[in-house]
Amino acid sequence: MKAASTEPRIIGSIRLVGIRESVSYARSQVRSWLGDDHPAVDDAVLAVSELVTNAFRHSDARPYDFIGLTVTEAEGMIYAEVRDPGSAFSDPYIRQEPEAEDGRGLLIVREISQDWGSREHGRGLGRTVWCAIRAAHPSPDPSVVEPVSGSVGGRGPG
Repeated sequence: MKAASTEPRIIGSIRLVGIRESVSYARSQVRSWLGDDHPAVDDAVLAVSELVTNAFRHSDARPYDFIGLTVTEAEGMIYAEVRDPGSAFSDPYIRQEPEAEDGRGLLIVREISQDWGSREHGRGLGRTVWCAIRAAHPSPDPSVVEPVSGSVGGRGPG
């Protein structure tokens, strides 16, 4: 009997040009890779949208630079990684200003992900910002009995 592999399976990987339309293209690619019936598709699409947007807005990416997007799956998790040129002036962080009208991308990623973070690849080599999203919603507690629809007090409709 062969043991289950813990190696991540690449679902999809693309390079995006440094233009605004690449964000919507990234969203459509992730939806296509996972399929509309995947339990984590909406969270994965939202997280990728925020990570790619941040890569364009907050890195030193220029229109002719590429942003890398890779989506993998391993051990019940979907991992989204966005690699950008990095920034000489800032690292990814969650804004703390409650009155801010924008800049909440990583806050959203934190809320829908099990974990997130970034890796610097060295001066001039860029960085990767990633998140991990549960691939399936946890199953309900088996000790909780769900009521049968249409039945109250043991009596059927009628």
